[in-house]
Amino acid sequence: MTTDSLASPHRIRLPDERPDRSGDQITTDLDIVVPVYNEQHDLAPAVRRLHRYLEQSLPYRFRITVADNASTDETPRIADALAEELDRVRVLHLAQKGRGRALKAAWSGSDATVLAYMDVDLSTDLAALLPLVAPLLSGHSDLAIGTRLARTSRVIRGPKREIISRCYNLILRGTLAAHFSDAQCGFKAVRADVARQLLPMVQDDGWFFDTEMLVLAERSGLRIHEVPVDWVDDPQSSVDIVRTAKEDLRGVWRVGRALARGSLPVASVRAQLGRAPLDPGTAGVPTGMTTQVVRFAAIGVVSTLAYLLLFLVLHSWTGAQLANFLALAITAVGNTAANRRFTFGITEREGAGRHHLQGFGVFLLGLAVTSGSLALLDAAAPDAGRLLQLTVLVVANLVSTVLRFVLLRGWVFRRR
Repeated sequence: MTTDSLASPHRIRLPDERPDRSGDQITTDLDIVVPVYNEQHDLAPAVRRLHRYLEQSLPYRFRITVADNASTDETPRIADALAEELDRVRVLHLAQKGRGRALKAAWSGSDATVLAYMDVDLSTDLAALLPLVAPLLSGHSDLAIGTRLARTSRVIRGPKREIISRCYNLILRGTLAAHFSDAQCGFKAVRADVARQLLPMVQDDGWFFDTEMLVLAERSGLRIHEVPVDWVDDPQSSVDIVRTAKEDLRGVWRVGRALARGSLPVASVRAQLGRAPLDPGTAGVPTGMTTQVVRFAAIGVVSTLAYLLLFLVLHSWTGAQLANFLALAITAVGNTAANRRFTFGITEREGAGRHHLQGFGVFLLGLAVTSGSLALLDAAAPDAGRLLQLTVLVVANLVSTVLRFVLLRGWVFRRR
């Protein structure tokens, strides 16, 4: 294979590309890419099955693009034969491996309105295809993904893959604040105009490609549509799970660091493609009391556990009062930052210093409540044990937590 094959893939003239009576070119509605590497046994049955289903069930003009990832077996020859046999199939030969590289090349060279891809094993029930692409063709959504983790999804796969998948998605939620449920399902679609903006920012050429694109889309304010799918695991899959997991974790670290540094131009994508806020003054802000209380409580639980752990550790070297001060000070900084971002929806850097300074004032109030409770306990029961001290501190922290929420909501993070 030569690099020229990347720029000029094998392609036949498609019926959907013939001009209409006015002389205008009729574009393709949907281009489905099937990335393959050494799939000589599964490729032909899968493409014929997909082609037959699309002709019978899809009310849109479609194309199937087989993206050959530098296969070394009979896959390239079989793909070319399929393109000659079926009138809506084309082939793209790449000189290098990588699913992400294949999708970038195929999507970048497509004239379709919506770009999609699915794995060659067709593990996902094809009945989910129309619900996947319809919201994109209507303009309602920007990207769409199949999810195996929805309550209504039906999935058959081994416990190892199930555990790894769920752990990976939990990692994405905890590290990159991702809200989509399933980053790895090989069943996704994107509008072409959105892809043109996102693809130059996606660096990964392998399996992390999907996750990186979804994270960037979400951070750019784009709408991601999720479709519960029926999915049956392919027992013959050649994917190296351990190696893929390591590469994904490296990708999470790289993207997280880039987002923290502000080196990704998500703001420009948001400006071009992001949806106008319903209320410009409160865009993206969780204003409902219930939502704020739930998020504040969740952050509070984590902060309290961290505080108690630090108190127990520090108490071994210091007295109760100093251990309380240090533990409360350390957790207060993280608590203020977390509530600023997640509870009250403030993401811009402007005002962060003032917020932390005001948060320190709230911290001092909490310190007064907890320290005062320890002082009262010491006066009432000088020989109180560690368990009683912890109990008093938990109650005092509950009181200070209520005061903290009221002050954060009505003073520190109040929208002016």
